[in-house]
Amino acid sequence: MQSLGELVVFEPFNRLSESARNLLAQGAQRKTMPAGTNMMRKGQPASGAYVVLSGRLRVFTITPTGTEATLYLIDPGETCVLALNCLFNDLLYPAWVQAQGQTTVAVIPGPLYRRLFAQEPAIQDLTVHALSALVYRLMAELDAIHSCNHKQRLVHFLLLHASSEGVLRTTQQQLANHLGTTREVVARLMQDLVGNGYVKSQRGQITIKDLFGLRKLDASILAV
Repeated sequence: MQSLGELVVFEPFNRLSESARNLLAQGAQRKTMPAGTNMMRKGQPASGAYVVLSGRLRVFTITPTGTEATLYLIDPGETCVLALNCLFNDLLYPAWVQAQGQTTVAVIPGPLYRRLFAQEPAIQDLTVHALSALVYRLMAELDAIHSCNHKQRLVHFLLLHASSEGVLRTTQQQLANHLGTTREVVARLMQDLVGNGYVKSQRGQITIKDLFGLRKLDASILAV
């Protein structure tokens, strides 16, 4: 990367030593992808650690029936823990990674990341945090899959991923991919939420109209 400005605004990269910053400037690469680009495919070797600078990456799996299901999302300042696991254990990548919107990432080559991990406490902190965050996310998702129906999971997803203005830019097909179901199921559930005044649905965008009502609905569903 010619400039580390985009990267060092994030923790823990702003705590790196001068020598580590020089190594990153020489070895890291900046990559921008349009929406829908597959950055990684299942079975590929992971060439490096990926840190999202802007946009969002979706890590997903595909079920035997051909349905996509989101494992987790990677937002700015975060890294892909599955890629880190592949780097340290010489494994092939076990899922697919796709840019949700136009997304820019910093790619840190595997040998360079391992070198930084050996000498930089900040990179050690990043790696441990990423691993613990992934375990928490996957356990929460597994719990949701086994204990919640599609309506519960949809309401959870809307509350979790909507912006501070209550807006979530997504399509019904993308929601179906996240939840591991069909667009028809999501359309039926959204129709119910819209009809009861919880949300407003437009092409490519969902706006929460009644945040407190949606939270109460979430709590009441979980209590059933």
